[in-house]
Amino acid sequence: MSTEARAPLSVLDEILCTVLAVGTVLVVLLPAARGDSALGWLPMWLIGMPAVAWWALHGFAMPRRAVEGAPVPVAVTSRRTAPQARRRVRPAHRVEVRRAA
Repeated sequence: MSTEARAPLSVLDEILCTVLAVGTVLVVLLPAARGDSALGWLPMWLIGMPAVAWWALHGFAMPRRAVEGAPVPVAVTSRRTAPQARRRVRPAHRVEVRRAA
């Protein structure tokens, strides 16, 4: 053990990692932990919620690419070459009013 105080982030990080590991072991080994309970779907509470909390603790960091210098893939979009279709301009329907002579 070191004599210096650990940062609260590292303590919380260890707690969330431990809870995630224990929850995963419970879901894998106990069939009852794979079902529903009064709290809802147990795998969500035993694995999903600790995993999301741990991810949030790290600032929602996205996974890194395998090669840092690799170009970013660009989404291929299909562009139309023809102009957008327009509605035909129709003359307004006129109602003839008959007048008395």
